[in-house]
Amino acid sequence: MSAQELIASLDALGTELDVELQPLVDEQSIRAAQARYLGKTGKVSAVMKELGRLPPAERPLVGAAVNRVKQGIEDQVTRKLAELTDAAARLDLARVVDVTLPGRPVAGGHLHLLTQVRLEAIAIFAELGFVVAEGPQIETDWHTFEALAIPKDHPARDMQDTFYISSRNDEILLRTHTSPVQIRTMLTTTPPIRIIAPGIVYRRDDDATHSPMFTQIEGLVVDEGISFADLKGVLLHFVKRFFQRDLAIRLRPSYFPFVEPGAEIDMQCSFCVDLPSGKGCRLCKGTRWIEIGGSGMVDPEVFGHVKIDAEKYTGFAFGMGLERMAMLRHGVTDIKFYYEGDIRFLEQF
Repeated sequence: MSAQELIASLDALGTELDVELQPLVDEQSIRAAQARYLGKTGKVSAVMKELGRLPPAERPLVGAAVNRVKQGIEDQVTRKLAELTDAAARLDLARVVDVTLPGRPVAGGHLHLLTQVRLEAIAIFAELGFVVAEGPQIETDWHTFEALAIPKDHPARDMQDTFYISSRNDEILLRTHTSPVQIRTMLTTTPPIRIIAPGIVYRRDDDATHSPMFTQIEGLVVDEGISFADLKGVLLHFVKRFFQRDLAIRLRPSYFPFVEPGAEIDMQCSFCVDLPSGKGCRLCKGTRWIEIGGSGMVDPEVFGHVKIDAEKYTGFAFGMGLERMAMLRHGVTDIKFYYEGDIRFLEQF
């Protein structure tokens, strides 16, 4: 068989396959037809066996025809499979979708519970003239501790087991509270100052009510004539507005290095405040009071670090965990529920 005869035979195979593909309606039969032409024992391979009998000068011409026919067969198969896919898609659309029907409603998302609580707390403090201040989560040791009267050998550092980043003298760390924002604000702002600092903080702590990462909100007021009574008034307003109940608060003497005097903030337990006298619940362990944060008057030593005249100005500061506040209001039993992303928990709020 001459080279021209082989080329004619190869061209005929392409036409032959086209006819064979027309009635096929499934991928399996199309792939089987493809194999009959391009398989190891297929029709193209049978023609190629004749290639060795040709003079060497004619072989490249036939080889080029073989490649052209193979590519043509591949294109035919691809085109046929695409036609089947399109037909199936049109059939499926016609079967399951009536374009004249109104669209199905899609459930809307909402803000995460912690975001809701943070925004609500900000709004409540805004009623008293507080503005939001922010700062970096990666902080220096000076802003986080030393400027707040907590030197490196101070035992209070044990209360906040810290994630250090820098290995050189432990100078860089993940902030353990948002109090560095207070320091940065006092360094750049002349009193009067009235800020709240919500933000993420980090500590080596992990149990049902603590997380290595959690959200704090701290407040700072610096002005002339600020007293402990002002502090109590702000906290009482917040508790009543946040819990939407006429709850009382009490301030128990406590120690924090950066305030003097310092006080723990307790509020009446919102779950058993209406019970008869002498009865309590498991949450408050029968005491009818729940601790929600710490507070106090700014220590003059802190004012010294930020160059504020302690003879002229006084101030107070407070802080609380937003996860804990949300737990107390909504009865959440484990802090990890906030971070697990379980839609069954999140959609309740």
